[in-house]
Amino acid sequence: MAKGKKKNQKKPHNRQKPSGKPKPQKTNQPKTTELTCTGLTDDGKGIATWNGKRLEIPHLLPGEKAEVAVPKRGPAKVVNVIEAADYRREAPCPYFYECGGCQIQHMTEKAQGDFKQQIVDRLMKPFGKPEPIMTMDHPYDYRNKNTMTFGEAGKREIIGGLYKQNSHDLIQVDRCLIHDPKADDIIGTIKKLLPSFKLRPYDEDTGRGFLRHVLVKTGKTSGQVMVVLVTGTPEFKGKNNFVKALRREHPEISTIIQNINTRSDSMVLGNQEKVLFGKGFITDTLGGLEFEISARSFYQINPVQTEKLYGKAVELAGLTGKETVIDAYCGIGTIGLIASKQAGNVIGIEMNKGAVKDAIRNSKHNNVKNARFYQGDAGEFMVNMAAEKKKADVVILDPPRSGSDEAFLSSVVTLSPERVVYVSCNPETQVRDLHYLTKKGYKVKEIHPVDMFPQTYHVETVVLLEKNK
Repeated sequence: MAKGKKKNQKKPHNRQKPSGKPKPQKTNQPKTTELTCTGLTDDGKGIATWNGKRLEIPHLLPGEKAEVAVPKRGPAKVVNVIEAADYRREAPCPYFYECGGCQIQHMTEKAQGDFKQQIVDRLMKPFGKPEPIMTMDHPYDYRNKNTMTFGEAGKREIIGGLYKQNSHDLIQVDRCLIHDPKADDIIGTIKKLLPSFKLRPYDEDTGRGFLRHVLVKTGKTSGQVMVVLVTGTPEFKGKNNFVKALRREHPEISTIIQNINTRSDSMVLGNQEKVLFGKGFITDTLGGLEFEISARSFYQINPVQTEKLYGKAVELAGLTGKETVIDAYCGIGTIGLIASKQAGNVIGIEMNKGAVKDAIRNSKHNNVKNARFYQGDAGEFMVNMAAEKKKADVVILDPPRSGSDEAFLSSVVTLSPERVVYVSCNPETQVRDLHYLTKKGYKVKEIHPVDMFPQTYHVETVVLLEKNK
């Protein structure tokens, strides 16, 4: 459904007299053709050739023969699968073919793991053979951070859902199979409460309305729940009664925050917050430590697989209780604090000032005495350490999807730790950075893929590098 009100369209006047012979009607329907899929892209689209041109077709699998619609503009679409692959399944989510949040739900779980393993094997081939991918026993309900966008359609119908693939059109989503079910229940209740409190969704075109997004964070271990109401205005009529009504339906809610976002870009959260109920944060346990999570905190969205990922990262660091560990891009300190239990001391560096405050608070909360956190550029920090003849035995880095940069990587080489543990949510940029480090005196020793995001094409990897002797 399109977001916002539909504009009234005037019917064109037919000024021509009707003739005896009707003119052929123009049609915008794309032509369909029969194609055979020959492979998959790294984002899970089927590959086929048509009129000498390579097509990338969503929801098509290698070896399948299908009737495909090929428009003049935009992506080709599967109309009908004529011969299906034996690992195709009916996607369990009713929104799968519209939403685009998941890309490979039409594959069996084993096929999804094989697909991701093949990607990592191919990308990492110059450095060695990756270990088998760590998959998830129950690859649903795993997201501990869930955001739904609110808007209107038709006759002021309220929509709480997700954007349609490659568009700014909202579709109503009542249950997302990778969300925590509690989150979707709470968002559904908020949608029902809006009319009785005379609150409308925010309209980006007019700048009018109230509710833009609802963000729900859940502590998988603690059971605590945070609800963030992202509003287009600071004014919140009837907020006390709204909070009471929401908590009456969901007593499991631990804290409720109003975030005010008056921006016109695609950022979900604004800069101003008001705590309407509770402490303004929740806690959750990871790696035996308890972390405080605020509305803005970066915290891995799949805690079950994060235990495996971080556990492997600390294992690869080879800590004996004596080492100095640098935790670069440390965020709220999760990896560094988990590593501190086996390290001599940990130094965490992060550009985001708020994240550093969270890391320091989490360190005190867990009574960790051998970790220090600093706000600043990790590369500059390590260069200064090297200039002062200080040493680090291990550098752990977990950069954003864009990977690291040459300035940072060169600072790693300058500091010259014995081991580098590189955690990545994008193996493609990780491979680029591994090429740099292996040219500068390091060797890749182990590669471990982790399926952090089942039903999607994303895959996480953790790689150990050691300095050449």
